[in-house]
Amino acid sequence: MKPAILAMPVALLMLSSAVPAIAKTHKDTYTIPCSTLWPAVKDTLRNSGKYGIISIANDELTASYNIGGNLTGKRVNTVLLNTIPTGCEMQIQTAYSGFVNNDASDFKARVDASLAKLKAAPAADAKPDTAPASPPPSPKN
Repeated sequence: MKPAILAMPVALLMLSSAVPAIAKTHKDTYTIPCSTLWPAVKDTLRNSGKYGIISIANDELTASYNIGGNLTGKRVNTVLLNTIPTGCEMQIQTAYSGFVNNDASDFKARVDASLAKLKAAPAADAKPDTAPASPPPSPKN
């Protein structure tokens, strides 16, 4: 056999393993309401420094965002929340998931971290346990 003929299948095999899986939907379930999960999703998109927000629809609980850079290329992903009987389902629609990138798992891990951070933060409208001491009323004559 000629070396060129042997090299062709090897090259095809190498290229086929580098081709990304296109347009996958990843589903994760949470035992909390979507109204609790949605702030963590928005916090992840706004504050992680990893995503460029394309759109956020609070009424639909959906967001589109991009991720990536010069080496791996920009990719557009979408997240949406669906209420289910046991809580909330987060669907992440990824445009790319390949050898180097795992957009859905990375996003879920960041949402989980944001959820933990938001749960640990005191409520903004919480009142202190004790009221400040006020001076006793002055006696009237």
